[in-house]
Amino acid sequence: MDLDRLFREESGRILGSVIRLVGDFDRAEEAMQEAFAVAVERWPMEAVPANPRSWIVGTARHKALDRLRRERIFAAKAPLLREEEAVGEKNSSFDASDELPDDRLRLLFTCCHPALALEAQVALTLHTLGGLTTEEVARAFLVPVPTIAQRLVRAKRKIRDAGIAYRIPAREDLPERVEGVLATLYLVFNEGYAATAGDALVRRKLSSESIRLARLVVELLPGEREARGLLALLLLTDARRDARVDAGGDLVLLEDQDRRRWDHAKIAEGLALLPGALSGSPPGPYAVEAALAALHARAATPNETDWRQIAALYDTLQRVRPSPVVALTRAVAVAMSEGPEAGLPLVEELERSGALAGYHLLHAAKADLLRRLGRHAEAAASYREALALAGNEPDRRFLSRRLEDAERAAGSEPLASP
Repeated sequence: MDLDRLFREESGRILGSVIRLVGDFDRAEEAMQEAFAVAVERWPMEAVPANPRSWIVGTARHKALDRLRRERIFAAKAPLLREEEAVGEKNSSFDASDELPDDRLRLLFTCCHPALALEAQVALTLHTLGGLTTEEVARAFLVPVPTIAQRLVRAKRKIRDAGIAYRIPAREDLPERVEGVLATLYLVFNEGYAATAGDALVRRKLSSESIRLARLVVELLPGEREARGLLALLLLTDARRDARVDAGGDLVLLEDQDRRRWDHAKIAEGLALLPGALSGSPPGPYAVEAALAALHARAATPNETDWRQIAALYDTLQRVRPSPVVALTRAVAVAMSEGPEAGLPLVEELERSGALAGYHLLHAAKADLLRRLGRHAEAAASYREALALAGNEPDRRFLSRRLEDAERAAGSEPLASP
């Protein structure tokens, strides 16, 4: 049993169950970590449990209860234990008269309480529900690790000190939570679809969990256009998942993907959601991104992609949600529609601003445009910068190959990869 993988895939579900029992993020995390430590000791010598996740949950619960007893506060928490036993494993469909009995959705809405700053909401959920390390959350935000560490500590302290309830809010209180919930699901999906670190490019469980939770949010808020837009975006993007890597786990660019391997059922579902997401004015950012994904999904071949329309939609996205990453993707779209000589100045302007200094895709995009312009020595320099910043191994292997090609084209000897 790969315990690292179990932690990655199941820690959010485990943590949600233990938090419901003990009512405290830090205590629950400690109990879960203790349970995994016990597994590290026992499982190599004993038979691995038939249901490893249930074993970890049970052990974490016991550890948490032992700690509560030692701290002489078990009596105060006993009602939570009785609730835990009464709730059991129920179906997670929404009942208008009650809250959703789904620990992960409880955890999501607790982390996205409006008393917390939006950045803290997203960081806490990525860490607790998504199982991302502090370093990975920092990469998702493009900020230093100590900043995220402090943000997580403050968020958990706020939840504890303010007595924020671990529950799905009442229906009338749901709209004020939507922005944080949708932002969180978007970033959790992105981490699953293109991991910031590790051996695998795709973490399927994270992406699938984001889609599952997005469906529940749409069920909770059927009139929320941006919830529909986000679900459409996730489905249309995830439809390309199996074609993004080859049999060896290496990255396959969009233009080189076998489109027969795309999940056309997900594409159809995403396209069906899009009109409702785009209804009204102005469209929200998730709806605009879903419209962008739809243009890729509708193109039967790379040559049929409407890059001019994609560039125009990025103009819209930059107006409704401006960011350096959006500016970068817009520059790439301009390069695809008007040529690399039109896109390169936009990328270089972003580079000079320093807004994406630690973002490997900025340097990879610049390298690709230089390569397409035949400026191979300069392309090689940018590929080296991208390679030094790339976090996951498939990206590193891809960039290493492109670097070797650029060095060869420039007439230089291949250099050792960093």
